[in-house]
Amino acid sequence: MNRNNDFIYDAVSKLESLTQTHIEIDSKRKEYDATLTIKEERLNIIAKSAIRDSNIGMVLTPFVNKTNNEKATILLVAKYISKSSAYLLKDNNLNYLDASGNAFIKKDGIFIFIEGQKGDKYDKDHSRAFQEAGLKLMLLLLSKPESLECSYRELSEKTDISIGSVSNIFTELEDLNFILRTKQKRTIKNKKDLIERWVIAYNDVLKPRILRKRMKFSEYVDFKTVKNLADKDNVVWGGESAVSTLVNDFYPENFMLYSNEEVGTLSQKFGLSADPNGNVEIREFFWKFNNETISAPPLVVYADLISSGFERNIEIAKIIFENELLPNNKESK
Repeated sequence: MNRNNDFIYDAVSKLESLTQTHIEIDSKRKEYDATLTIKEERLNIIAKSAIRDSNIGMVLTPFVNKTNNEKATILLVAKYISKSSAYLLKDNNLNYLDASGNAFIKKDGIFIFIEGQKGDKYDKDHSRAFQEAGLKLMLLLLSKPESLECSYRELSEKTDISIGSVSNIFTELEDLNFILRTKQKRTIKNKKDLIERWVIAYNDVLKPRILRKRMKFSEYVDFKTVKNLADKDNVVWGGESAVSTLVNDFYPENFMLYSNEEVGTLSQKFGLSADPNGNVEIREFFWKFNNETISAPPLVVYADLISSGFERNIEIAKIIFENELLPNNKESK
């Protein structure tokens, strides 16, 4: 077992105490973080430091289209699992256990459901690289890899981030083994892990700050008639709306516009009215590089979809990840 996953022992010990049942752990199996045997039933453990709204979609992604029998062999163990994420895991028939002893385990003759156990709060990522400035810089680097060759001054101008901050963020990304610097060039390493951390931090840190207004369409509209009102320079679609601009038979249930235009202008242009519970979100346009379509950059669309928790969106997010973000799985090692 990886030493960073020692919390598995704490979680299993807590479960033993709460259920008064003997549980065995085998940490020598390479294909999983560990295996657990309870009442002669074996479960393969996948460890996560935390499972919460910002990464629940990525946790669910590997299990899309899996049968309940296949899911029943897995136990997700985390230091912390938010209540809303626990409900989604349970709804998707996925076994889970957190360090406080909250659990849902259903396999053959076993059924354990424990909730309400109090534990430590989730500690967000405080790394400078995964705060607002770092997220904006990394969006540029991941979306436009050629920008890795730009000077710090050029990157500062492209992101509205100070030169000092650019320098500090690069230093931290190198320390975290996400950027390799040689005499000739800079290269992104461990891209899959970097994208995962970006998405989690984006949903935790930046996305709540860039919400400008929640609205609704004043009357029923066919999205096909309004989607082309967007333009790639000033108003672009995110989330489900972005998918609908590319897939004709996909109709969004929720809509998202990225724009820095006046809300009144957008309201008039798209036929919107204010509604705190509306299904149209207006968010800030927080990148400066040019879009190629009327959709937000693929990484932003992926983050919007994967954080929704809806299986339909997660399936599409998986396609975006494989085709746009890590095509042919050719990531830098």
